[in-house]
Amino acid sequence: MKLVPFVFLAAAAAVAAPAPVSKAVAVLNPLGASGVSGTVTFTPVEGGLKVTARIKGLTEGAHGFHIHEFGDCSAPDGTSAGGHFNPTGDPHAGPKDAQRHTGDMGNVVAGADGTATLEYVDHRAAFEGQNAVLGRGVIVHEKADDLKSQPTGDAGGRVACGVVGVVKAD
Repeated sequence: MKLVPFVFLAAAAAVAAPAPVSKAVAVLNPLGASGVSGTVTFTPVEGGLKVTARIKGLTEGAHGFHIHEFGDCSAPDGTSAGGHFNPTGDPHAGPKDAQRHTGDMGNVVAGADGTATLEYVDHRAAFEGQNAVLGRGVIVHEKADDLKSQPTGDAGGRVACGVVGVVKAD
């Protein structure tokens, strides 16, 4: 009986706290026959998460770009990802607005070659707490987000979906 507490303490000491997340990625896959694919990385920086997107296969112009509630891309039209991630119940807006959905990332703009890149610091999104994006879906829409129409910005159908997952630490 005297060994039981020792064994328990040794086992508890062997369980280390997980390392903080240093990077996450969503690999975007086409929905339907869209041909849209890419990656979105999230890296913690002072003041938020740096979001870096590289997307190809788009039509020329702006496309709504959002974090959605669920990390589920199983529906052919992407609706399994749910609506915009909005834990605070704020209105839909742009990524620089004080009151907005956590998932409101604005637009990516594709050139004539169908490629879009974006890099900015999101001051609301996080890896922990109520605004945590890990395990949630990233959706690219067929049209531009007008950043004001409620609740989704009138961005049209979904053309690509990916799930935000933790990247293995170096």
